[in-house]
Amino acid sequence: MSAPILKVSNVSRRFGGKGDIIARLLARLGLVRPEPVVTAVDDISFTLERGRVLGVVGESGCGKSTLGRMIAGLLPPSEGEITLDLGDGEHWAKHRDQHRAMPMQMIFQDPFSSLNPRKRVRELVGEAPRVHRIVEPGELQAYIEQLMERCGIDPSVRDRYAHQFSGGQRQRIGIARALAVEPEILVADEAVSALDVSVQAQIINLFLDLRDELGLTYVFISHDLGVIEHIADTILVMYLGRVVEHGPAEEVFARPLHPYTRALMDGVPRLDRRRVTYEPIKGDIPSPINPPSGCHFHPRCPFAQPQCKQERPETRQVEGRQVACHLAEEIINQKEPSAWQATPSA
Repeated sequence: MSAPILKVSNVSRRFGGKGDIIARLLARLGLVRPEPVVTAVDDISFTLERGRVLGVVGESGCGKSTLGRMIAGLLPPSEGEITLDLGDGEHWAKHRDQHRAMPMQMIFQDPFSSLNPRKRVRELVGEAPRVHRIVEPGELQAYIEQLMERCGIDPSVRDRYAHQFSGGQRQRIGIARALAVEPEILVADEAVSALDVSVQAQIINLFLDLRDELGLTYVFISHDLGVIEHIADTILVMYLGRVVEHGPAEEVFARPLHPYTRALMDGVPRLDRRRVTYEPIKGDIPSPINPPSGCHFHPRCPFAQPQCKQERPETRQVEGRQVACHLAEEIINQKEPSAWQATPSA
């Protein structure tokens, strides 16, 4: 196993709770309610090795995108530290003004709104390497064409605008733009969720080909477990801002240890399970403004005990994986609970 290229240490991100000076003063005097605080990411730690794909999964609102934006440098963490090791003994902050100016790049969910409609493809792809002097001015045109070909775009369309392309082609342009500054890590936030299924497969295969050719490392965020199963080496499962399970993708899909991970896996359609009725996880997702005490999942968990309601579970090693569950050892050998088990249909 190679040395970690990315290290996330006790990272949290909170929104709200500040307001202007007058609002804070009025709140202290009890004249208005203080602005609520939402903890989108709550004390997350993990490492990622070079050339690996980390799949981040969870229901909507669990903090996946916020975590991805912090990793990409678009949001500062409220607490904790994110470190990128480029392999030469120095860290990301020391390289911002050098040749490799942008070691982390992000690919967004909507390939249309993330591209400037006033710029042509050659400008979208070529602006960053020109500004950061990745290549000499005389070599820029050839560099743009090389990137377009690598991402499956015909260089002859470099003078077109984004609206003249399909969704899959626009996403390829976004990938070429991200590659233009020679990044080490790509953060893909629901990068294929807005595409047709057939186009999704093409883009996923492109991601895998680029990893093999360029040695890229991915943080791949998705709610689609089928996509994550195909592309990820390791999986990080989030619930209401916390990590509940983290381990090798093959092992997590074969035998999930956390009740929430089990529930997610049971909802994935499979060819070997026909004529079944899938039941969603019982209960609603709690409000992140006022999350449950103890384990956030306990109001929806059929295994919940009084300890789960009172104490936050520590993340610990269970069968070689990181699991945050008080009862992990006691329940891993039990059958799937009927509360979310797929049952044969009539």
